[in-house]
Amino acid sequence: MTVEKYVASEKGRLLQELVEFLRIPSVSTDRDRKDAVRDAAEFSAAALRRVGLQATVHETPGHPVVTARGPHVPGAPRVLVYGHYDVQPPEPLELWHGDPFEPVVEDGVITARGASDDKGQVYAHVKGVEALLAVDRSLEVNLGFLIEGEEEIGSPNLPAFIEEHAEELAADVVVISDGAMVAPGVPTITYGLKGLTYVTVELRGADRDMHSGAYGGGVPNALDALCRLLAGLKDDSGRISVAGFYDDVLELTDEERAAIGRVPFDEAAFRREVGIEATPGEPGFTLLERLWARPTLDVNGLSGGFQGEGAKTVIAAEAMAKVSCRLVPDQDPRDVLQKLRAHLQAHAPDGIEVRVRSEGLGYPAMTPLDAPSVAAASAALRHVWGRDPVFARSGGSIPVVADFQRLLGAEPLLVGFGQEDDRAHAPNERFAVSDYLQGIRVSAALLRSLARPGA
Repeated sequence: MTVEKYVASEKGRLLQELVEFLRIPSVSTDRDRKDAVRDAAEFSAAALRRVGLQATVHETPGHPVVTARGPHVPGAPRVLVYGHYDVQPPEPLELWHGDPFEPVVEDGVITARGASDDKGQVYAHVKGVEALLAVDRSLEVNLGFLIEGEEEIGSPNLPAFIEEHAEELAADVVVISDGAMVAPGVPTITYGLKGLTYVTVELRGADRDMHSGAYGGGVPNALDALCRLLAGLKDDSGRISVAGFYDDVLELTDEERAAIGRVPFDEAAFRREVGIEATPGEPGFTLLERLWARPTLDVNGLSGGFQGEGAKTVIAAEAMAKVSCRLVPDQDPRDVLQKLRAHLQAHAPDGIEVRVRSEGLGYPAMTPLDAPSVAAASAALRHVWGRDPVFARSGGSIPVVADFQRLLGAEPLLVGFGQEDDRAHAPNERFAVSDYLQGIRVSAALLRSLARPGA
């Protein structure tokens, strides 16, 4: 029997098991669902035990972490599969076609919270091990799993857990399926993720809001100052003006630019999808290069002064902005934080106090295109899909990926099974049944290929 025949013969059961997993409302940010989050951890551990791995549910200061380990194979590569069993809150509930935790399978698509992000994708790896063992009767890699319950809240306890269990989790390669292919039917290896520096910028002028007639022209306006500061963060071409911001940016190689150029991408369709007529940005780079491989700075929110209906003539004493910087290798988020803070404070207008508070930091991550794990993954995807994969970087951030590099010295290997329009984090999240089953086949092929990375 082949893996392909096994998956075809067990299709109904494989799908039903995922439905059961998706029924668990494991919303990590919801305190009232703490027991449900634990249920999802126990479900994950039980599923791993059923396929023959030794699984453990570990306590943390937050939600549990599940680890599993296969039999020791002397001299074989060490492969760790990472995923998460927690999900985003389902709200707004009125926009769902049904109960977000009562999965519906219709027209070849399963709709439920967590279907694609990330229960469906990580469970495909669990079932990939099952299929491989059913056919080959053994594993040729030293296999481990790490499935956490706090990814959707920033994995606050995971770095410390990895550090504490570094020997148990030791790996040459960390396989992660928590993303999407660039297009349906186009197997994709994501070899780079952006990092993040996220800040709250707070400005203070007078000790209270002032009458704009009595004090206008003589009292600093925090909102006016904020607008000037934010406008000064970029030049007219869209290039970031913060001194030293680009100092450590790892520039695109000719090979990478060629690989990105081969990705099937319709810029006109992109504009239609997001409802815009232009795609402005840093000159000298294509749209995909800017989205995936160039650092960015964006204002995410603003507040201050009077915002109610009608008019109120005041000079704002306080103003606030949320600003995020997406970073590329080899930028350091703490270094960027210092440079951003220095820029804003140095350019503050007279009479305005500026405070910059960090809200989140994450390191970028990248695996070289010539890494053995990338070659092995390419061979596995080629075997399953019958075509060469494309290589992509992502504008998103998964901070734990850099933690695996930093704490374990492991190469991250990101192979997404989902689609960009799976509506992750949105109402009516979905996952194509064909993508789930193909993910199982890819997982099995990947473990075989990683066992012989030079073959």
